[in-house]
Amino acid sequence: MPHWIIAAAAKTTTTPTTSDSSNPFQSVLDFFKSPTWHFITLMFFFFLVVLWIACAYWVFKDARRRIDDKIVLAVAVLTGIVFGPVGLIVYAIVRPAETLADRKEHQLEVAMMEARIGEEERCSFCKTPVHEDYLVCPTCGRRLRSACPSCRKPIDPQWRVCPFCEADVHAMPPVFDRV
Repeated sequence: MPHWIIAAAAKTTTTPTTSDSSNPFQSVLDFFKSPTWHFITLMFFFFLVVLWIACAYWVFKDARRRIDDKIVLAVAVLTGIVFGPVGLIVYAIVRPAETLADRKEHQLEVAMMEARIGEEERCSFCKTPVHEDYLVCPTCGRRLRSACPSCRKPIDPQWRVCPFCEADVHAMPPVFDRV
């Protein structure tokens, strides 16, 4: 006979039989009554409270960077405090995509682009505003463009062909140079 059967039989003969020893789950039930289990449950609740506070703090820090309205900020933080991790998930779904700094930077970029596009043409010498059909600057008299020899419209000196009449500009000498 194997030795573990002999040891089990010897144990049952030496210990008195009670109703508790007949329960095969008695050791599990004893564990749930032990100080170890009590410590584990206290640590679980401690970590749950720490997680709850961390979620609320993260919502507060993130909302402060993304929301400039104080009432909406307070509602977001209260959602994080009251609902904890669930509030964090809800906030993460509905939060603004851009931070306030990103939004401000984007507005500045748009304003700069609008300024570049809306910039009026200026004289390269005296910086006076000029129209695109001016041949000379009205303030300093500097030549801005030359006239097309065939249609007399203002053209840029670097153009090879007049965009208005399709005349070859470099083939003909400029009108003001003819004698």
